[in-house]
Amino acid sequence: MDQRSADSPAGANRLTGSDDLPPVVVTNRGGRSPFLLLGDHAGRAVPRALGDLGVSMADMDRHIAWDIGIAATGERLAVALDACFVRQTYSRLVIDCNRKPDAPDLAPAVSDGIPIPGNAGLSAEDLAARRASIYDPYHAAIAALLNDRAARGQKTLLVSLHSFTPVMQGFVRPWRYGVLHRGDSPLSDRMLTLLQAALGYEAGDNEPYAMDGRDNTIPLHADARGLDYLELEIRQDLIAEAAGQAEVATFVARLLEQSQA
Repeated sequence: MDQRSADSPAGANRLTGSDDLPPVVVTNRGGRSPFLLLGDHAGRAVPRALGDLGVSMADMDRHIAWDIGIAATGERLAVALDACFVRQTYSRLVIDCNRKPDAPDLAPAVSDGIPIPGNAGLSAEDLAARRASIYDPYHAAIAALLNDRAARGQKTLLVSLHSFTPVMQGFVRPWRYGVLHRGDSPLSDRMLTLLQAALGYEAGDNEPYAMDGRDNTIPLHADARGLDYLELEIRQDLIAEAAGQAEVATFVARLLEQSQA
């Protein structure tokens, strides 16, 4: 299944070279778990050709560039569940793989009030190169894994992992976890029930975000195949360090396993 968007030119110039990281990392490809873990914003690399996008190192460490803690937490969760984990290695500031190809914030010129000079005035050709090098390979890798699993008769439940800031624009977010959904997911319902039983109000129902028309990965890969899904948000202070990542991975793995009991 080709995940290149219809309006992405087949001959678009590639942005990355041999000195750049691959756009996708797949951990435990043959994992036996039904859960296929995804990390749309797990990385913060920038292709060498783009320099630093005009963004300071301090800002590249912030949530505007990536989902803090998700790469390591996803790796630990993959081990705990014997699940496959697919993660994107480049910063969401280069291109956001959880946005539709025509989204105005696909490569934002401003993020949380921070100007991104390297994204100012991008041409259609600039965006096409980023898509050809990063966005399309990431979604093609997910599609290929789903095809392989279907061919083997392996059940798949998509779990998209994200993290969120403890405070946003002065508002202290009380949730530790959030389940994002459209009211059409039994897995999301079960996980929300389990989280709320364990954490009460600290488990958010479509908090701190709601799944809406901006989301790309779950609709793209789950809907056409009729797959159930979970989009799980984890507060970043819980997974900023190794000890927290281990604790959260153990907790989430237990609840995911209970959701299938």
